[in-house]
Amino acid sequence: MTDTTAGRVTRTVTRLADGRELIYFDDEPGAGPRPPDTRPLPPSRPVVELRHDVLHDEWVTVTTHRNTRTFLPDAAACPLCPSRDGRRSEIPADDYDVVVFENRFPSFAAGAADELDPVDGEALFARRPGAGRCEVVCFSSDHAASLGSLPPRRIRTVIEAWADRTAELSALPAVEQVFCFENRGEEIGVTLHHPHGQIYAYPFVPPRTRQVLASLERAGGRDLFGEVLAAERRAGTRIVVDGEHWTAFVPAAARWPVQLHLYPRRHVAGFPGLREEERAELAELYPMLLRACDAYYDDDAPLPYVAAWRQAPRGADGVYRLHLELFSIRRAPGRLKYLAGSESGMAAWINDVAPEQVAERLREVVAKMH
Repeated sequence: MTDTTAGRVTRTVTRLADGRELIYFDDEPGAGPRPPDTRPLPPSRPVVELRHDVLHDEWVTVTTHRNTRTFLPDAAACPLCPSRDGRRSEIPADDYDVVVFENRFPSFAAGAADELDPVDGEALFARRPGAGRCEVVCFSSDHAASLGSLPPRRIRTVIEAWADRTAELSALPAVEQVFCFENRGEEIGVTLHHPHGQIYAYPFVPPRTRQVLASLERAGGRDLFGEVLAAERRAGTRIVVDGEHWTAFVPAAARWPVQLHLYPRRHVAGFPGLREEERAELAELYPMLLRACDAYYDDDAPLPYVAAWRQAPRGADGVYRLHLELFSIRRAPGRLKYLAGSESGMAAWINDVAPEQVAERLREVVAKMH
């Protein structure tokens, strides 16, 4: 099935050999029919379960099949490159713009059992199916590219893909929150170098989101996102870029050595709610910020980062705002910040770098780009 989204991106839906869904998002119309996946793959039957940590009131996902996922293959064996010269990959076509497909090694999956007995039969150790969905988003067919190196037209296609998938996945009955993110760099734990991100459709509200929702509830209806944005813009000391529709800043209480937030100027719950002009500015602004982060240490080493796009969970569209939280564990050239006793053991963060210093450096890098 092929159609065109509101952003003039062509969308073509097909299936892989094991039944997983794959969607092509093309910058322009006219890509033509896509070849079938001819690999002899068995049907995909991931086993996923959730176990409840009663002391922290958190769900932990157990997915033993993920321990066999692809790990740092050579470029010639990359499963995200197009299929060429008799080598079949996860993408049957010989070229593509943006592709989204169901993860072969998902943390959550549809079609799980209706119910599961508690662990060891103990009511205290509740267990339930991990009924959600995990998708891979390939940003480019070029193995050597990065999201920050892509032109605004391609970034716009990525934004349209995020919006499309958010709308569709949010409609699934089991899904509570849709999370679009990119892990970049081996230091972060990336196991595939091809430029790509992921989308998790969680069957529960993750702990970080629950913390924010609790803060919003304690605030008694105040727009804390709007207040934070207004305060940062008044101070100005941590602003990196202040656009017409988006503002990028280093948060006053940054946890990480390099951390950057990007907020829309108006309240919008998620990617599907972005207006045309907001999507257009984001397509220009986002890759520039990623390039600035890469140049932060001026050492020609791409910055390892997590780019976490946070969207409103189910039922919270009126209070939770779409925003980006990008952070890196690199604290200096050649040095990483390890999450040791305080952070890992107590979730009490200690930052060795002043947020104002980070913002000043990012402003310098952005200024050199103009």
